[in-house]
Amino acid sequence: MPGALHHPERRPVLVTGASSGIGSAVAVGLAAAGYPVALGARRTAICEELAAKIRADGGEAVALALDVTSDESVSFFVAEAERALGEVEVVVTCAGEVTPENAYETATPDFEAQLQLNLVGTQRFVAKVAPAMATRRRGDIVFVSSDVVRLPRPRMGAYVAAKNGVEGLARAMQMELEGTGVRASILRPGPTLSGVGSTWPVEVLQAVLDDWVRYGLARHDHFLNPRDVAAAVLAVISMPRGAHVTLLEVEPEAPLRPERPQRPGR
Repeated sequence: MPGALHHPERRPVLVTGASSGIGSAVAVGLAAAGYPVALGARRTAICEELAAKIRADGGEAVALALDVTSDESVSFFVAEAERALGEVEVVVTCAGEVTPENAYETATPDFEAQLQLNLVGTQRFVAKVAPAMATRRRGDIVFVSSDVVRLPRPRMGAYVAAKNGVEGLARAMQMELEGTGVRASILRPGPTLSGVGSTWPVEVLQAVLDDWVRYGLARHDHFLNPRDVAAAVLAVISMPRGAHVTLLEVEPEAPLRPERPQRPGR
């Protein structure tokens, strides 16, 4: 790609699922780095509190209602965000949720609802903004996935299926958008201290964690902070034109091992 291509100085960002966890951390982190940010989620009041804090800290942010399962809501959000901030340069898809239930015991309508939110909602949102980005011949779309694609976890069958679908969608779009100037990237975080699981009954949460240990999925007890994932998003979209991070996986660092005692004479 010719060296004359650069990112514009102003790069408005749309963040879905911005009311908690990774989404809110991404919005706050990118705003602190100088990006104008539109926060979207169903819990609008929480998004507005975050946007107000961003503005108080000197950033630029707007909060808008967003339900990615609704065509009308997505259209409203994108139109109002662009009216407030300008043409979209970056999209970060964080909207999603996990229902802790064995796949074989999940009622099909409930399974479908999780796919609608985590997978179909992602496609719905991206399809609303990607064509205009391709016409402008620039932009970043960051699909926030999960390491459940590489390491499927029990009691998360619908979520595992949805995130596999998200990555399949992203990989197809990487080919479709090649040469348009729009970069589609997959960000795959490991276990993160987010809002996921905070509303689960204690006994359910414990059963999930016990299964992780049983199947060797919990190598240690450290989790990522949502700020860590936000830092990874910033790294992806900050890459100069001409470079494309197609997949970035971020895992929590293990606790330090105890120092070994030095042998006498050393």
